[in-house]
Amino acid sequence: MQIQLCCFQQFVVVVPALAAAPFGMPAIAFWMYVCASLLFIIGLIKIFNELPQEHGVDKVMRFGRLFFAISMAVFGSEHFTDTADIAPLVPRWIPAHTFWVYLVGLAFICAAVSIAVLVQARLAAALVGMTFLIFVCVMDLPGTLAHPHNRFFWALALRQLALSGGAFAFAMSPWSTRTRQPSRAQLTKALAAIPRFFVGIPSLFYGVEHLLHPEYVPGIPLQKLTPEWIPGRISLSYFVGVILILAGVCFLVNKKTRMAATTLGLTILLTVLWIYLPMLLAAPTDVVALNYFFDTLLFCGAILLLANAMDKKTALTRA
Repeated sequence: MQIQLCCFQQFVVVVPALAAAPFGMPAIAFWMYVCASLLFIIGLIKIFNELPQEHGVDKVMRFGRLFFAISMAVFGSEHFTDTADIAPLVPRWIPAHTFWVYLVGLAFICAAVSIAVLVQARLAAALVGMTFLIFVCVMDLPGTLAHPHNRFFWALALRQLALSGGAFAFAMSPWSTRTRQPSRAQLTKALAAIPRFFVGIPSLFYGVEHLLHPEYVPGIPLQKLTPEWIPGRISLSYFVGVILILAGVCFLVNKKTRMAATTLGLTILLTVLWIYLPMLLAAPTDVVALNYFFDTLLFCGAILLLANAMDKKTALTRA
């Protein structure tokens, strides 16, 4: 078994590197672009068939699924091309670290394709949601409790929670399958509230962080300063912070939730285009820039999935 795992490990290291060599970029970045491009094409073909059924801003909502799937596939590819850096993140008490890295990477890629083309999409989204929730409980929460005064540990833990909420919202929604079955797909109100809280709590925390530390990148306030050459960076950070707080409150009190999720999702999308896309264009082969870009796009996708999971009539009636 160990010999087979070692041979497979050498295969997934050597083959991606050889494929990326003619393009003059690191294998990690190359395969991130490959996965993003393939999922973009596959998902776009599927979404174009759905757009005629939507009107106005609802056309943009469909792209939330695509943003989520693309980013999932990108991070899944990293599990194969950057295994040495990801394996140490697995807790010490769990055996066979490399095996779990490969398994999660494969699961992310399969789930991304499933969600993009709406084949067993609910099941895939539910499993993704549970995976992120396990990450919170097994990896992020112990580290956060060990460093309770480090705001970046909290930001990372809440990021996984928000992504879990977006995946669960998609799994619970009646729009995540082709048949769109009505009432049978609706869950109890208590269960349906879970995604709102999973996204609402991180939104509130992130919003406060934006107002306290506007010099850091907006969206998910991680440990990176926004480049000074980006215009309006501080103003945008304050603006995103206010939207995050308002949306978070709406999620938690269950008022105007669809409007709040739509506004927040479009705001994060604006952040991706204003902040992260220029950062990526300035260093297109930089793996860190790629990670920040797709990480924020994944957060945007999760929020739009939450918005799209809310019945328009029900949301307007509650509001």
